[in-house]
Amino acid sequence: MFELHPHCVPLAFLLGTWKGSGSGVYPTIEPFSYNEEVVFGHVGKPFVSYVQKTQHAVTGLPLHAEAAYLRPVGDRRLEMVLAQPSGIVEIARGTVEGTSLRFVSIVHTTPTAKECTAVERNVDVDGDVMRYELRMAAVGQPLQLHLRAELRRRP
Repeated sequence: MFELHPHCVPLAFLLGTWKGSGSGVYPTIEPFSYNEEVVFGHVGKPFVSYVQKTQHAVTGLPLHAEAAYLRPVGDRRLEMVLAQPSGIVEIARGTVEGTSLRFVSIVHTTPTAKECTAVERNVDVDGDVMRYELRMAAVGQPLQLHLRAELRRRP
């Protein structure tokens, strides 16, 4: 086991495996429910890794996955680089306040990815419960709620 890098101490509350469920809405799709697993880890360097995957709550089929690195850059500020297999990359600026994270992303897409122009993420942790909301502007729609979930830390 690696010792947590001192720069990452403000993110220690995230470390571990989280599982739970959420719901998604957007004007261009039917509302849906999903199950999710998130893993935050570290290797002793000045970043925290993030891996996420979801499955449809009814069918169990895979829905989405993403991976990222969160880098503390001082004064409660964070940077995050996040990649999605759909061709979307987020470069985010954020803050950590206690056990809450706020991110605003600059979005880049590959030539064949769906249009996505903005993403905002809010994450709040209370002990072993994590809640988040994700807002998105995509496919000609303005920034609005897309995902909301509640996860619990696994032992």
